[in-house]
Amino acid sequence: MLAHFLIVPFAAVFFLMGGTLLNPFGMETPEAVRSTDTAADFDILIRNGRLVDGTGNPWYLSDIGITGNRIAAMGRLTDATAHRVIDATGLIVAPGFIDPHTHAAHGLATEELSHARPMLSQGITTILANPDGGGPVDMEAQRAGLLEHGLGVNVGQLIPHGSIRREVMGSENRHATAEELAMMKALVRQGMEHGAFGLSTGIFYVPGSFAPTGEYIELNRIVAEYGGVHQSHIRDESNYNIGVVAAVDEIIEITRESGVTGIITHIKALGPAVWGASGEINRNIARARSEGLPVFTDQYPYSASATSMMAALVPDWAREGGDDAFRERLADEADRERILHGITENLERRGGADRLQYRRFEPDPSVEGRILADVAAERHLTPEKLILSQIELGNAGLVSFNMHDDDLRAFMVPAWNMTSSDGGYVRFGSGVPHPRNYGSFPRKIRKYVFEEELISLEDAVRSMTSLTAGVFGLSDRGLLRPGMMADIVVFDPQAITDRATYHEPHQYSEGMVWVIVNGRIAIENGDFTDDLHGEAVTKPWFR
Repeated sequence: MLAHFLIVPFAAVFFLMGGTLLNPFGMETPEAVRSTDTAADFDILIRNGRLVDGTGNPWYLSDIGITGNRIAAMGRLTDATAHRVIDATGLIVAPGFIDPHTHAAHGLATEELSHARPMLSQGITTILANPDGGGPVDMEAQRAGLLEHGLGVNVGQLIPHGSIRREVMGSENRHATAEELAMMKALVRQGMEHGAFGLSTGIFYVPGSFAPTGEYIELNRIVAEYGGVHQSHIRDESNYNIGVVAAVDEIIEITRESGVTGIITHIKALGPAVWGASGEINRNIARARSEGLPVFTDQYPYSASATSMMAALVPDWAREGGDDAFRERLADEADRERILHGITENLERRGGADRLQYRRFEPDPSVEGRILADVAAERHLTPEKLILSQIELGNAGLVSFNMHDDDLRAFMVPAWNMTSSDGGYVRFGSGVPHPRNYGSFPRKIRKYVFEEELISLEDAVRSMTSLTAGVFGLSDRGLLRPGMMADIVVFDPQAITDRATYHEPHQYSEGMVWVIVNGRIAIENGDFTDDLHGEAVTKPWFR
């Protein structure tokens, strides 16, 4: 079945012309690059590495010379000298990984968590912040906050639609007026002018779920003017409302009508009712791309998702108007019964209470890491009544075991799929978060490259580097080429692995021997350094 979705990465297709091998980037191939024999002084010299350069090309042997924050030379740098020489014999050298979907920005802005070690241990050197339509509206203020204590990784920003809509019209379930839409357009334009890479939407979440398709088309026309992207948590990943297939089609429609680059983020088929939908979804994306529409996906390599109890289980209508309105409905006997009925339906969509694990719940930490069905039985409550009683105290975080491995694999194979984590930013040892916070990128390499051989190492690295850089417009990252920013990982293919589990998630990944961020060492011989070398990255017109 997966054979229908096998697509050869465009960067791996070459054309022989006059004895010179060229690729679609217009660059010389590794054979030509490594013909240089240069004697030079560098700050850092990486010798004898097996380069997986980000294009999807087969690995090749090469040295890399770094001066300042950029790659200065590649090839057989036999006579070169450097302040620091790294022997990469037997190791893989690749561009630093780029995470297009992470909720890490809030933590990175704190002194305690600015080090980004859970990311660095995965080889992540750059992230895109504010996914799912959430985050600050003011890009410049957020950027200043991120830089206040330094950054362990590079951070780019997305404009969050949900925050913009809430600022303009609260959590009201209605179409925007012409005046309100104009205000939202102005905020989107301001964000793009201030260096954002695009618009993130949470069409599943309140208040984004209250917006019609037309609102997203109009706002993304602004984003398209700047060559930005639309990254979307789609309206339905299951059968909550329009269904996952139609929700993907909505992103395709927004892409077609607005001219923006569309991304279905953390793509999945959530819940038994839609297992097997990956085939139709992949065919629809392939058809859209054959029409010339720039539609992409990103994905984390786990069959469990993570979200909040409120978002996963409480029906949208009950949340209209915000927290105060929700609590008023809870106090009304008829509305409370309707909410309980909605929770029952949503539990069924996710496969039942025995598929839900608490990841955090500040009012009652004793439940963290436990299965919801077990807690309900222990307390002699139905799962619905337990959920409602807990929501009245606070919004619990859940891990939801709701995906089928066949769909997971089918979504991973196409060449348009980027690797992401959807990680948050958690304090080490706090709660029982999803292991994707600590293990997404090494897990994909260990499990799906080396163990299952579903994809090649070169294709996996491409999905983590040049593909993401190209989609978002990170023009000087994502490839190993002279002149590119020196974000580089050196890892042991025998040792790279994720250590985080669903019950013991607070474990760093292993196998990263060296990680270089902007030409400076962040992991040295497997150990973290104390310096913070990341920066805030923006679209070119803002610089």
